Amino acid sequence: MNGPPFAGAAPAQVSVPVLALGDILLVTLQGELHDGAAERLQQDITERIAASTVAGVVIDISGVDIVDSFLGRVLAEIASSTRLLAARTVVAGMRPAVAITLAELGLTLPGLATALNAERAMGLLASRDAAVGEGV
Repeated sequence: MNGPPFAGAAPAQVSVPVLALGDILLVTLQGELHDGAAERLQQDITERIAASTVAGVVIDISGVDIVDSFLGRVLAEIASSTRLLAARTVVAGMRPAVAITLAELGLTLPGLATALNAERAMGLLASRDAAVGEGV
């Protein structure tokens, strides 16, 4: 008898929606971000910035329980790509446990500003004179 019908199958690749709110892209991460989805997300964000007048990207991670070194690297790469395309990235909704884990891993996430929630992140991007790296 064979095993369950989908035993050993790769998990379904879920794409991450990227919403445009004026000149800001809003990305809401929920749960784990697998390799393929991370690559598609980075490509989608960079293509959308290059094709329009996007000034910034808000990545809401309030739905993420764990940020490992992979997700930390993905966030840093997205920030680097957006910075090269003259846009800014703000990570919003970081839980205290996630912040502690990032600090323990030594991940500083260069080029990323942080905000307590998506609303504050949008405000930070709206105030163009705010320096990257400042938290709100």
